[in-house]
Amino acid sequence: MNPFDLLKNAGAIKEQLENVQGQLESISATGSSGGRMVEVTLNGKFEMTDIHLDPICVDNRDVKMLEDLIKAAQHDAITKIQDKIKEMSGPMLSKLNI
Repeated sequence: MNPFDLLKNAGAIKEQLENVQGQLESISATGSSGGRMVEVTLNGKFEMTDIHLDPICVDNRDVKMLEDLIKAAQHDAITKIQDKIKEMSGPMLSKLNI
């Protein structure tokens, strides 16, 4: 890739990046664990916007399991958000031949 081509397109690249950043708040993904006993929803900035716990998993004798389920659901949601960001950024990155 010619570095001068990259410099010529810097303005367009910056505009596309700003567009993607603006869309981050509007995308969301819900991750789940334990057969959907725990569901966590994150926005594109990886902020948790919602959590749902099935009453069956709320057992004060097994708090550790619930903690693990919440972490697993959050990880699942993060993976989904990352996939969405890659999907949104794909067209821009393909123009750069990265």
